[in-house]
Amino acid sequence: MSRTVDVVVLEGDQTGQELLQEALRVLAPEVIRAPLRFISFDLSLENRRRTQNRVVFEAAEAMKQAGFGLKAATITPEDPSDVGSANAILRQEIGASVILRTGRRIPGVRPIAGIHSPIWVVRMAVGDAYGAKEWREGEGEDEVAYRTEKISRAVCRQVCEFAFLHARKVRAKVFGGPKFTVSPVYEGMFKEEMDRAARLYPDVPYEPQLIDATYALLLSASGEPLVIPTLNRDGDCLSDLVLQLFGSIAGAESLLFSFDKERAIKVVMAEAPHGTAPSLYRRNIANPMAMILAGAALLSYMEGSPFQAASRAIYEATLECVQSGVRTADLGGSATTTEFTDAVIERVKAKLDVWDALGELS
Repeated sequence: MSRTVDVVVLEGDQTGQELLQEALRVLAPEVIRAPLRFISFDLSLENRRRTQNRVVFEAAEAMKQAGFGLKAATITPEDPSDVGSANAILRQEIGASVILRTGRRIPGVRPIAGIHSPIWVVRMAVGDAYGAKEWREGEGEDEVAYRTEKISRAVCRQVCEFAFLHARKVRAKVFGGPKFTVSPVYEGMFKEEMDRAARLYPDVPYEPQLIDATYALLLSASGEPLVIPTLNRDGDCLSDLVLQLFGSIAGAESLLFSFDKERAIKVVMAEAPHGTAPSLYRRNIANPMAMILAGAALLSYMEGSPFQAASRAIYEATLECVQSGVRTADLGGSATTTEFTDAVIERVKAKLDVWDALGELS
């Protein structure tokens, strides 16, 4: 029997919190036959304000101890004097450097531009345009705005090595790259690390492209499975495009990673790529797929056959529900949020029963 694994649950706001609860229903130990223990922290905007963000720092420390986190979408206030972004604090506190977002075809949902094979965007999680120093000088039409950005070789190396390792794992090609021809010093550092990783992993297919060519080529051909390593700003934009190329962001999950000095994964936090969707709050019509798949992705990084089997069962059950016609309104169906989750749970249980009968869970 596998040891019990602690998962830090980061509660959120509005529809984000509702969908987290649906994912937790699927991850219940009695459903997935795997020993999970949930440790919850209330990261709602109200509680972050009440605790002056202390709860966010406590949650980050708990994730560093447990190694796993599952996060609901949270509100980031517009006022810069308010509590700010919970995501930004979490990334900084756990030392995260890589974000992995997966675009995949959803059965029955028509992709754009003939895209069929999965695309993984491996995005730098810190530095670049985010947190850059900004200022302005002059007045009127003579006013000039400046921004000082920075990236580190260590983070570039983590992103690129992870991209190649992930490509090997999913049997994909590493594709794309920065605009190093325009920025040979700044963006050239990232390209250097891509080339270095390619030499370390010669068995992984590698096709470097400039970022603008990457966008164009994604829109013009269905291609093969791709892993695209990116700078922070490029990855933010590119991942939004990639997820929409598959017709909906509903079939995607987002993973945040931090690494130890040997570049082994230290913390992985899973979430849905969408926001809090206030217009859907308390209506029981939101699509829980992305949050459910985030839970499946988190399980895939846990050691032990029960967790691996549960991960596979959730992935298959979720996509099979859509293929069989159990869909929420955004995908052209009539199922409620809870009805979709109920159908996933039923299929997960059935799969694990069958696999157990076949002796595949022993």
